[in-house]
Amino acid sequence: MTLKTLQPQKNNLITNYSNPIIQYCDLIRSGKIIVCLKIKTEYFKLEQIILNPGIWHYDEVKANHAITFIERYCKHSKGKWGGESLVLELWQKAFVAAIYGFVGSNGLRKHTKALLVVARKNGKSTLSSSIGLYMQVADGEAGPEIFAVATKKDQAKIIWLEAKRMVKKSPTLRKKIKCLVAELVGEHNDSFFKFLASDSDNLDGLNPHCALADEIHAWKDQNLYDVIYDGMSARTQPLFLETTTAGTVREAVFDQEYAAASQSIFEIDGFKDDRLFAAIYELDNREEWKDPAMHIKANPGLGTIKDSEKLLDKVNAALANPTKQSNLLCKDFNVRDTVAGSWLNFDEINNEEIYKIEDFKDTYAVGGVDLSSTTDLTCATLLWKKDNKLYVRQMYFIARDIAEQKEHDDRVPYSAWEKQDLVKLCDGQRVNYSDVTAWFIEMRETYGIFPLWVGYDSWSAQYYTLEMQSNNFIMEEVRQGPQTMSAPMKELAAEFKERKINYNNNPLLKWNLTNTQVEIDKNDNIRPVKGRNSKQRIDGTVSLIDAYVIYVTHYEDYHNLI
Repeated sequence: MTLKTLQPQKNNLITNYSNPIIQYCDLIRSGKIIVCLKIKTEYFKLEQIILNPGIWHYDEVKANHAITFIERYCKHSKGKWGGESLVLELWQKAFVAAIYGFVGSNGLRKHTKALLVVARKNGKSTLSSSIGLYMQVADGEAGPEIFAVATKKDQAKIIWLEAKRMVKKSPTLRKKIKCLVAELVGEHNDSFFKFLASDSDNLDGLNPHCALADEIHAWKDQNLYDVIYDGMSARTQPLFLETTTAGTVREAVFDQEYAAASQSIFEIDGFKDDRLFAAIYELDNREEWKDPAMHIKANPGLGTIKDSEKLLDKVNAALANPTKQSNLLCKDFNVRDTVAGSWLNFDEINNEEIYKIEDFKDTYAVGGVDLSSTTDLTCATLLWKKDNKLYVRQMYFIARDIAEQKEHDDRVPYSAWEKQDLVKLCDGQRVNYSDVTAWFIEMRETYGIFPLWVGYDSWSAQYYTLEMQSNNFIMEEVRQGPQTMSAPMKELAAEFKERKINYNNNPLLKWNLTNTQVEIDKNDNIRPVKGRNSKQRIDGTVSLIDAYVIYVTHYEDYHNLI
C-alpha cells in the first residue's frame, strides 16, 4: 500500500463514511467500482447481515476501532510518502471491517480466518503488517503472539520488517513496542511479533493469536499450515490472515484454500464456512486482461496504489510477445497458471466437473498404463466416451514403505489421497504390478468398465503384459517418442481446451498435468517431459496420453462398438 490522502473523485472512492461495507456495496451496485463475481457475492452477503442481523450482527464500533488504529498509528515506512499516516482505500477499509465488525451475541468475532487474493503491487504486505500490529497492541488479547509466516525466512521477514519500520516511524507505537533484532516486544501486554518459516528451528508449542501467512501460492508444506492453524485453538478469537497473489504451484496449499473459499462464497453443495472471509480479486474471464476497464477486478488499488500506466505497458508488451503472458496473467491478474513452457495452462486443465462411476456400468473403454520405476509413481488410466465427452478414471500406485518419504520429497498429500481412493499403497518397497492388474480387473468386474485395448510403454513391462494378457486384456505398445505421441497430444490438448475431458476433478491428474512440459523437435513434433524439477511427477499425464493414443488408433472400431 503506497497511498497518500485520497481525493473523493479519485477512483470513485470516498474517505468519510460510517460503514465502508455498505458504501463499497453501493458503489459496486452502481457500477462505479468494477469487481469480480466472487467479491460482489461475498460483500453482498455481508451487506445482508448488516441489514438483517441474526446470529451475527455488525458492530460499527469494533470495525472502526481497527480502521482508526491503522490510519492513526501506522505509518508509511519508505517511498515518497514515508513517515506519513496510512490512509486506507475503501476496499481496504471494507476488508478490515469485514474481519473485525461482525460478531455474535457474545461479542466475539465471526471471522477467525481471512483470505486476501490480490495482484502484486496492491499493498497487501503493508495492510497485513498493520493488521498484525493492531492484533499485537489493540485487540485486547492477553499475551498475544503474532507471527509473520512463509515457507522461507526471507519471505516471512517482509511483513515483519514492514511492521518494524512502522513502529519506528510512529511515536505512539514506539512507546508500546520495543524493536529487537528478530522480534517486536510489547511489555505492556506481554506480546511479541516474530517471523516464522518452515525452515525455522522449532515449530512446536506455538500459541498464535494472529498468523499472517504470506504468499501461500508458494506453500507446498501442508505441515507448516497445520502447525500454525492448529496452534490457534487455545485463543478465544484468533485471526489467520492469508495474503497472496496467484501462482504456479498446483494442488498445494493455495489451491486447497482457493477451492474451499470459492465453495463457501457460492455455497456450493450447501457448504458455508461462517468463520472464513475471503476477498478474491481476480478476472472473471481469462481474456479480460486485454480490456483495460477490467484490470481493476484483480487490482483494486489500480490508479492509486498501483500505477495503471505501467500495467498497461506490461499488457501491451505481452500482447506483442506471448512468452510474457503467463507471468503477467498470473501475477498481475491472478489467473492461476502452470509454469512457462507447460503443455497446458491451468485454465485449460482445470475442470471441476464430477461424475459417478456407477452411471457408466457396462461401458467400453480404452486403457493406458505408465509403470515408471518400481520405486516411483505408477498410474493406470481408463478412458471412455459418452455424450460427446471423454471420461477419465485413474488409479495411482506407490510402494507403502517409501510413501512417507515420497510425500515429503514431492510435497503432496499421498496419505490424504489414499483415503480418497486415488492412490493405492503396495506392500513393501516396490510397486507391485499385480496390483495394477487387479485394479483393471476390479474396474471390469465390479464397475462394468471394459477396456478393449490397453496401451503401455514397453520399458520394464514384459512380465506385466503377460499377466494382463492372461487376464484377457489386449495389450498394445505405445512408443514414447514424438512421432507416436505428438499428434495425439495436440488433439488431446484441443479436447481439454474445449472442456471435453471430465476427469472427475482428480487432484493427482490435475497436479501431473500442471507439471507436464513439452519438448519440441525441429519438425514441431512434441512429447511430454518434466520441468527442471526432477521431483515433479507426470506419470498420470503419460498414462492418459497412452490411453488417448490407443483411442485415436482404434477410433473407428471403438465408435462402432459404442
